[in-house]
Amino acid sequence: MGFFSKLFGGSKSTEPKVVEPVEYKGFLIYQEALAEGGQYRVAGRITKQYGEELKEHRFIRSDVVGSESDSNELMLKKAQMFIDQMGDNIF
Repeated sequence: MGFFSKLFGGSKSTEPKVVEPVEYKGFLIYQEALAEGGQYRVAGRITKQYGEELKEHRFIRSDVVGSESDSNELMLKKAQMFIDQMGDNIF
């Protein structure tokens, strides 16, 4: 079966996508849009280092847009607004 999958394009790369974080007020924002039915769901994570402990908040929004870049841009804006509102209480 593996041969036919490769021949007809059924095999996709399973390598994880490397996401460069955006620093905002001491937090790192990772934009990780999720492909869903030809569109992209706004998703990502916010992290912050506290001494030796790394805290992380993951979220998936109900917002769905047409392109990955639009999804990532919207995620960044929403994450920045969330940080402004909640600060360290995110975790």
